[in-house]
Amino acid sequence: MNKKILLGFILVLLLPVTACAPSSDSTSSSGNGAKVQSFTTGAIPDQDPEKLQRLYGKLAAYLEAELKVPVEYKPVIDYAAAVTAFRVGDLDLVWFGGLTGVQARLQVEEAEAIAQRDIDAEFHTVFIANKSSGIKPIKNIKDLKVLKGHTLTFGSESSTSGRLMPQYFLQQAGVTLDDFQGEVGFSKSHDATIQLVEAGSYKVGALNEQVWKSRVAAGNVDLKKVELIWRTPAYYDYHWVINPKVKERYGDDFVERVQAALLKLDPNVPEQKEILDLFGATKFISTKNDNYAQIEAIGRKIGKIK
Repeated sequence: MNKKILLGFILVLLLPVTACAPSSDSTSSSGNGAKVQSFTTGAIPDQDPEKLQRLYGKLAAYLEAELKVPVEYKPVIDYAAAVTAFRVGDLDLVWFGGLTGVQARLQVEEAEAIAQRDIDAEFHTVFIANKSSGIKPIKNIKDLKVLKGHTLTFGSESSTSGRLMPQYFLQQAGVTLDDFQGEVGFSKSHDATIQLVEAGSYKVGALNEQVWKSRVAAGNVDLKKVELIWRTPAYYDYHWVINPKVKERYGDDFVERVQAALLKLDPNVPEQKEILDLFGATKFISTKNDNYAQIEAIGRKIGKIK
């Protein structure tokens, strides 16, 4: 047989095999063979990256089973990157703090806050101090003046509990950032704030109360070196925000389906309790955009929202 004819015959035989080969993109096939684009989740990187990877990996698996669509967790490098990824459509559902949630929703028309933890309707910041500073526990907001002249670190520059609200309460007490020794620091995460104050790199730090409590309970804080000195009044904080474009891919009821899946997480189911425990919550509850009006107003006053 002519070699060219033989080669052509072999290629024809191989075509069906090639056509059936799996592709390596972020989609999967539905029952009728159509490709389904992954539903992407993300979160502000406010804690240890390994803990976040474990948490959101488990949550992605849960949501995939509940929603019947492929779900993928995509980590981001910082708070601003989470907002940008949501705005450009790289992330569909993001666990934001109060401030970043407002920033994201202002950039994406019809984006919705759909759920928060039970603890987020009355959230708190704590101020901690290295014991060598001599700072004693503070009983009311006006006594924050005793922090003047000490070094201070916040968390991320866009953190609600680690920067926005503590700065707001300091202002309420008549304390400005210029009143601290040197430049105010930004540790980039709540865990890092604890470590820096414990080491004495900064005498005072402000962070998420839930992270503080969980690290103390786990024995990860040296209470001989650092202590809690003040707990702020309550405010709304963390919440899930979803991009409205998901309706175009998965149907008009998809936002409601995602919200229902989050609210359905049950502490009586071991696998789901593990997810809730990693979030530091006993359940998720519904929320709405209007709940973050105070955060938006303070963000504009401080200059974090233009």
